[in-house]
Amino acid sequence: LSLVNLYERANSYPNELSGGESQRVAIARAVVNNPKLLMADEPTGNLDVDTAMEIMEIINNINSKGTTVIMATHAKNIVDEYQKRVVKIDHGKVVRDETGGYYSEED
Repeated sequence: LSLVNLYERANSYPNELSGGESQRVAIARAVVNNPKLLMADEPTGNLDVDTAMEIMEIINNINSKGTTVIMATHAKNIVDEYQKRVVKIDHGKVVRDETGGYYSEED
């Protein structure tokens, strides 16, 4: 829980957590055994901008420690901010694959 800045909430019940805290708990559970791969489907989808950026910092920290992260998002600001590898899939086919990617105007 320290990794996701929730150590002080260790004894809280799920209904006592905010949306961002619940998302961080889910991330903590996903990485507790130091996986080589973390897959995240819209991890910031239902969060306000500030909380979404906190979640992204946590995910970026996990990635910097050696875990490969595959993340689906429609958040242009996140894609543009982090400029990681971007793979676009359209109707089941890879139509774009770029390192240092960005959210293109056609997307």
